[in-house]
Amino acid sequence: MQAEHFARAPRSARRTTLLYARPGIVVTTERFTVGRNTFAVADLTHLRTGRGPHDRSAVRAVVVTAVMIGGAGVLLGFTGGLARLTAGAYLVLGAVSLLPVLLVLAGDRWRPPAYELWGSCGGVEVLLFSADDERQLDQVTEALRRARELTRYDDADDPAGTATYWRPAR
Repeated sequence: MQAEHFARAPRSARRTTLLYARPGIVVTTERFTVGRNTFAVADLTHLRTGRGPHDRSAVRAVVVTAVMIGGAGVLLGFTGGLARLTAGAYLVLGAVSLLPVLLVLAGDRWRPPAYELWGSCGGVEVLLFSADDERQLDQVTEALRRARELTRYDDADDPAGTATYWRPAR
């Protein structure tokens, strides 16, 4: 047999397999496309998932509430009002001091942080994908990991018989 029968097909001649497709999201063995952003699967490394930041308005509400409660406590302390409070008033102050914690819990319940997929592309860490649905993030992540496996193992089918080695001229 001739050596060209064993030669590996160029990457452009290989068949691209579709692994995941939803509106705005396409994962193939060659490309990962989200919206207008397209990444070559072979260039993506260090994939990791995580949660995004908390909602800005929820964080502001918590900070404003905590500052106002702290300010009221300091004001009562400097004016001597804490010494004149009854036991019921102290219970109310204790309950009001839990308001920022309740706001944090409510904010995370109503506007939870997004699920994110991060990776390195060309040595730069990039947000690849973000979703509100954890199941969709898991599907995209699994398709991308599968695409990386197929891309990585595609290079392993080069038969050793066609390899040429460099030797110095003597």
